[in-house]
Amino acid sequence: MVYVVNVFRLVFVVLLVVALVGCQTITQFDDSTNTYTPETTYQKLIGEYPFIHIANHAVPASVREIKNITYVRYGKRALQLDLYLPNIATQQKPGIVFVHGGGWRAGFRTNFTPMAIGLAERGYVAATISYRLSPEAQYPAAVHDVKAAIRWLRKNAKKYGVNPEQIAVSGGSAGGQIANLVGVTNGLEKFDQQTKSSRVSSEVQAIVNIDGLSDFTSEAARFHEDDPRKNQSAAGTWFGGRYAEKTALWHEASPLFYVNKTTPPVLFLISAQERFSLGHKEMIEKMKPFGIPYQVTKIPDSPHSFWLFDPWLQSSVDIVAKFLDQQFKITRSDNAH
Repeated sequence: MVYVVNVFRLVFVVLLVVALVGCQTITQFDDSTNTYTPETTYQKLIGEYPFIHIANHAVPASVREIKNITYVRYGKRALQLDLYLPNIATQQKPGIVFVHGGGWRAGFRTNFTPMAIGLAERGYVAATISYRLSPEAQYPAAVHDVKAAIRWLRKNAKKYGVNPEQIAVSGGSAGGQIANLVGVTNGLEKFDQQTKSSRVSSEVQAIVNIDGLSDFTSEAARFHEDDPRKNQSAAGTWFGGRYAEKTALWHEASPLFYVNKTTPPVLFLISAQERFSLGHKEMIEKMKPFGIPYQVTKIPDSPHSFWLFDPWLQSSVDIVAKFLDQQFKITRSDNAH
């Protein structure tokens, strides 16, 4: 009898362990090719820019950091964000969601930690997000993820002191293109999986595109993004085919073609490497007739990925904060950042 009881106990324990393992949430996608970090980029740039330093990731006392918050789930797959909040008593702070770069196939949300901290120091609630990269899920999965993150921030606005009517989206490189596309497709169900199941909006009130494409279809963009000498370009991997094979998707993912009277204000913060921000001039020409506010600021003598490094980070934070303050009609005291 004792033997039988022990066997039943053993079976119960085994089944319990299996059940617990089966219920575990997968929070990261294993991709050993994901090497886009400030450290690897530094090694590529230090020869030409010997004065640069990787931007500081340390969180100051004036900022509160909340890490590893799940903002959306797809079955067992959970996507997470890190939140940076100003340690000030004021309520209804503007919010901003940051989308990292990495050619749609690499990168980490921590790449935007220094800029998120800088915006939090200036009174913003900033979220850096992870999203599904092309080795895991092709276009438009990343767009769905970013909209889900914006919806999460608005849904939790009261909890974190965010003004739900003052939320911006920003990103760098591929993240800049994604952020731009997210912002110009406010209300379009095609790009938002949750729109039917949630009453909370994923709309943004401002866009900050940092060195990201606005048009995949131009000859200049296709020269770089659809280079026939490459087995498969980063963009081609994201779309699942070259321009000739997936022409409709390359067009559909270009923010340029969605400009209308409801398009939010846009800041184009660009490097000295013109190819990464192709299409922004054409997009501005479409914005002008509608009177949509815009700003173009070029960081002189800068490489792509300049926002990862000093001496460019602080000036970039200042530019972004000033632009958003203007759009959200926020007045800072003279001694504020």
